[in-house]
Amino acid sequence: MASHGGTSFVVRDREKNTPDALTIYRERSSRKSCSRPRFAARSCRWRALALSAVDRYGTDVLNTDWRMPKRGRAVETVADLGLVVEEVTTDWCGEIVKVERDLGTLTLEDRRGRHRTFPLGPGFLLEGVPVSLVAPTKAGPAAPTRTASGSVAVPGTQARVARASRIFVEGRHDAELVEKVWGDDLRVEGVVVEYLEGVDDLPAHLRDFRPGPERKVGVLVDHLVPGSKESRIAQAVAKSPEGKHVLVVGHPYVDVWQAVKPQRLGKKAWPVVPRQLEWKKGVCQAWGWPHRDQADVARAWKHILGGVRDYNDLEPAFLGRVEELIDFVTGPGA
Repeated sequence: MASHGGTSFVVRDREKNTPDALTIYRERSSRKSCSRPRFAARSCRWRALALSAVDRYGTDVLNTDWRMPKRGRAVETVADLGLVVEEVTTDWCGEIVKVERDLGTLTLEDRRGRHRTFPLGPGFLLEGVPVSLVAPTKAGPAAPTRTASGSVAVPGTQARVARASRIFVEGRHDAELVEKVWGDDLRVEGVVVEYLEGVDDLPAHLRDFRPGPERKVGVLVDHLVPGSKESRIAQAVAKSPEGKHVLVVGHPYVDVWQAVKPQRLGKKAWPVVPRQLEWKKGVCQAWGWPHRDQADVARAWKHILGGVRDYNDLEPAFLGRVEELIDFVTGPGA
């Protein structure tokens, strides 16, 4: 409260329920003859007071972008090796030492030399700025002089019309691996590779195909070891009427994944997976790869297949069997 010439006034505090911004109080005069306020307009020597009130609610939220994060939107950034970033949910800060494009992951190494793997994408800070990390782009390969199987490359050669003879493999992954290494050779020879989704139905497939002297069939079987189910099926096929036009060979591995040398994946050996676990998911789990569902398994295989450059990256026990099948279905009369 302030006073001037016997008249008091207060400035309203909006936070407290006090009188309005400027309230004039009539002060009782000591002179009985005075019948008007002493703070009368004609005798007021004060100029108008400019009072500015503080806005307790701040700025209008509708005039701003309420969706904008406090640090700004994430900027797409290439996850180059050597880049130091921080993962926001764990506060893990480290240098990018590995990027797995096919798995969609990156590995950070902190100052103590510890490694931790995270998925690519948003959720990182680079010098305090939110970023969404993406894998670096691959440089285009030079024109090869040899095929992945080691044969001399013949640029511009068109695929031959498919032969009647076929190569059967157990699953999609087998077919994709054969295509990656021997695809150029098979196109030149006109050999088609089909996958069976398992070897259990092999006798039925052969009856439908009707092998003959000009319709030979080569079959590649996983885990063909003495006493196994696969070996019994192979023996039954050999004794069947179609057997003389069918060649069943196999490799000793649980799955075709093991035909890829583990060194190409930065590993010393393939893990031993307990029998109670599904083998492929067990491999992913042992190597610290995502393994929640079939999509994770598919990405793991894509990563494995991406590590294969040519025949040098495959085990000899697998290489020899595929070459044997190609010779069989492209031989005289095939």
